[in-house]
Amino acid sequence: MKRTLVFVFSALLLCLILIVASPFVLIQFGSPGMATASRALLHAAVGYSDAAPMDGGTDLAVAEGYRVDVYASGLGNIRFLAITSSGDLFVSRPRTGEVLRLAADHNGDGLPDAQEVVLAGLTRPHGLALRENHLYVAESNAIGRVALDSDGRIQGDYQRLVSGFGDGGNHWTKTIAFGPDGWLYLSSGSTCNVCEESDPQRATIMRMQADGSGLEIYARGLRNSVGFDWTPWDQRLFATDNGRDLLGDNFPPCELNEVVKGGFYGWPYYNADQLDPDFGEKIPQGLPQNRPPAHNFPAHNAPLGIRFLRHQDGPYARSALVALHGSWNRSEPDGYKVVSLHWQQDGSIVQRDFLSNFLQADSLLGRPVDVVEAASGEIFISDDYSGRVYRVHRGEASRTAVNTRAEHDQTDPLRDYSQRDRERLVAMGGSLYERYACAECHEGKGLRPLQGLAERYSAQSLMSFFITPTPPMPQLNLNEAQREALMVYLFAAEK
Repeated sequence: MKRTLVFVFSALLLCLILIVASPFVLIQFGSPGMATASRALLHAAVGYSDAAPMDGGTDLAVAEGYRVDVYASGLGNIRFLAITSSGDLFVSRPRTGEVLRLAADHNGDGLPDAQEVVLAGLTRPHGLALRENHLYVAESNAIGRVALDSDGRIQGDYQRLVSGFGDGGNHWTKTIAFGPDGWLYLSSGSTCNVCEESDPQRATIMRMQADGSGLEIYARGLRNSVGFDWTPWDQRLFATDNGRDLLGDNFPPCELNEVVKGGFYGWPYYNADQLDPDFGEKIPQGLPQNRPPAHNFPAHNAPLGIRFLRHQDGPYARSALVALHGSWNRSEPDGYKVVSLHWQQDGSIVQRDFLSNFLQADSLLGRPVDVVEAASGEIFISDDYSGRVYRVHRGEASRTAVNTRAEHDQTDPLRDYSQRDRERLVAMGGSLYERYACAECHEGKGLRPLQGLAERYSAQSLMSFFITPTPPMPQLNLNEAQREALMVYLFAAEK
């Protein structure tokens, strides 16, 4: 009897050890989804978690000396920003073809005084710039402008200055900014993950005069330089650049490049300063020497908007903020924050976290896109995942609670479909999923957007996403029936 009790006790003890230990093993060696679930199990079992528990929502962390607030929400798939001297924000919304205006907070309640659509019917508007009482807009295939009155309101008709830019393939976004020389600079990403482009304007930064004349290619070999800006202290141009995919979790790095006229920055033949495994032996004769990055970001962090700060002091006197959109193709997701880059006297660059905690152990709160700074020193950050604009300003360091769920009707998106219609559309959508090889990117690579779709999209908003997908997802040119079928298939797969 005694021996039996000892055996039973030993067996129970072994089971307890396995229950406690297994989450550690899965966290270290399991798939991303299994590791996340295991963190939750471990927290419940022994009180351990790699993220502190939080009350009343999930907190964003901001740099010391600053506080962060949600300035505007429910804005949808917003991307780039421009701010007027009076504090009005213009916001691009490519998926709906619109530009929004968020009126400055003059009444002091911490929110825009008004919100309105000021331009509509555009072709995937992305980059925005202000110059001499005009708002310039970078559509995916054109550059246009519209006049502003003395109060910063739209007046007159929108005019396209230059048309015919290629916008097919993966990186269709165009970003614009005026340089210290008065030229309007324009970035245009590559059509692909890695390839030799047939269109000489892709994977470049170009420039033109303010009236659209004199268009020229300024620099080449920039795979996808979504953001760029000039140092206020010596007017050097720096641009972020997204490295290629499918070479592992930690290679190649994303880049910050100092861009000079006529410079070549490697793509597709180099990744940073290393030869590409696919194209490194195909370097054409007469190609300029590859210019290495000024700074490397971790692989797949997807740096987008960059803004040099002009109204800060102390450690931020010679610094820039960069929005890291976050990875879609790492086994362990990374990025999802805003970092500060600090230029040292010896020319080196130090990177620190500025606004973080968007990525939690079991949830994703947002994906930063762009940064602007008001003359008052207030900093505004756009987020295309949550549809929010954040305001960062001087004050006691804060941790702002953020709702983890999207702000839309979260009832069953397929509630209006009969069982027969669901089965028909699921079959059709599954065929489309296979035809376009969606699984190559969306399965087994840590891609988060296919998780929790019903928390972030309605049936209509997901169908709209297929019209203007977020890069690097290519535009598939689906008709309405195909978009509906793919939508039903994806929602049904989650169930």
